[in-house]
Amino acid sequence: MLMTTDAVGGVWAYALDLSAGLLARGIGVTLAVLGPPPGPGQRRAAERIEGLGLVETGLPLDWTAADAGGIASAAQEIARLAAACDADLVHLNTPALAADGRFAMPVVGACHSCLASWWSTVKGEQPMPEAFRWRTDLLARGYAACDRLIAPSYSFMQETAALYGVLPQAVRNGRTPARAAPATRRNPVVMTSGRLWDDGKNVRALDRAAGRMRGQVHAAGPLKGPDGQAVAFEHILCLNQLDAPVLAGHLERSAVFASLSLYEPFGLGVLEAAQAGCALVLSDIPTFRELWQGAAVFVPAEDDLAVAEALDSLLDDPGRAAELGRCAAERSTRFTVDAMVEGTLAVYAETLAARAPFPEVAA
Repeated sequence: MLMTTDAVGGVWAYALDLSAGLLARGIGVTLAVLGPPPGPGQRRAAERIEGLGLVETGLPLDWTAADAGGIASAAQEIARLAAACDADLVHLNTPALAADGRFAMPVVGACHSCLASWWSTVKGEQPMPEAFRWRTDLLARGYAACDRLIAPSYSFMQETAALYGVLPQAVRNGRTPARAAPATRRNPVVMTSGRLWDDGKNVRALDRAAGRMRGQVHAAGPLKGPDGQAVAFEHILCLNQLDAPVLAGHLERSAVFASLSLYEPFGLGVLEAAQAGCALVLSDIPTFRELWQGAAVFVPAEDDLAVAEALDSLLDDPGRAAELGRCAAERSTRFTVDAMVEGTLAVYAETLAARAPFPEVAA
C-alpha cells in the first residue's frame, strides 16, 4: 500500500506507528512525504522500521500550496506513485488529494484535522479567509471521493460529519511509548509539547498562567510554522523541538503535563505524557473529555488564574500528582498501536471488499 504523510506535526508519528504495525502483519508500505522534509531525528525513526519504503516527494501539502492547481498536480503525482508501487490501496493522510488524484485503486482518507473546524473553534464567528474557503471546498471534494474515511476520535468523527455530510469510522490513535530510563523521582515541573506556534494549541494562555505560578512550565516543540507562523513566550522555558527519546526523558522526569488546546481532534502529545505517567491538566473540550474523563484534571482554557492554581496545586502535592499520573498511565493502555492497526485494517478490508468484482455466474 501507499500512505501519504507530512513531517510537520503528529501525522508523522501516526504514520510511522501505523506503518510499523502494518509491516509486522506482512503488508508492504511505501510512505510518501509531502511538505517540508523530515528532520534528522525523524529520518532515524523511519530508518528503524525494517522494510519501510520512504519517498520524499517535495510536493506541497494542501495547507501550504499556493493554489488549488498545486494541490491537483501533487495529487496526480501521488496517483502515479501509487501505480508505480503497484499499490492495492492508498491511505491518504491528506484526503484533499483524492479530489483530483484519479486513483485506480481504493482510497482511505484519514480525517486528522481540517481548516474549517480549526477556524470555527479558534476564531469563532470571524469570516473565514478566502485561502481557507477554497481549501475547505477542495477537502470536501476529497472526502467525497474517498472510498472510506477514518477519524481519530468520536468527537472529531461527529464534527467532520456535521461539517461535510460524510461519516468517518472512528479509529482512535495509538502510540508506541518512547520510553526513557525510568526516573527515580519527578521534578516539580509542568511540561507541554506540540506545535507551539499553532493558535489552536493555545500555548499563549499557558504562558500567561505560567506568569501567575510559583512553579515552572517547560515546552517542547517548534516555535515557527512552515507558513511563517511564529510565537514567543515570556514565562515558559522553551526546549525547542526534541527527538522522541529526549522528549520521553523530559516527560518521565516531569510531575505534570498541561494542554490548554482549544482544538484537538485527538492529542498525541497528551497520550505520550500519559504513557510517561505525568499527571494531566487539560482544557475542558469534548475530545479530552471523551478520552481522559476520570484520568485528568480539567480546567477552563482561558482562565489564567484557574489554570495556575490547578498546576501549582499538583506541583505542591507530589502524592496527588503521582496518583493522577498512575490513572493517566492506566488509561493510556486503551490507546495502543495494536488497537489502532487492527481498527485500520478492518476499514481497509471493508474498502477492498466493496471494490472487489462480483464473480461471474457460470452459464
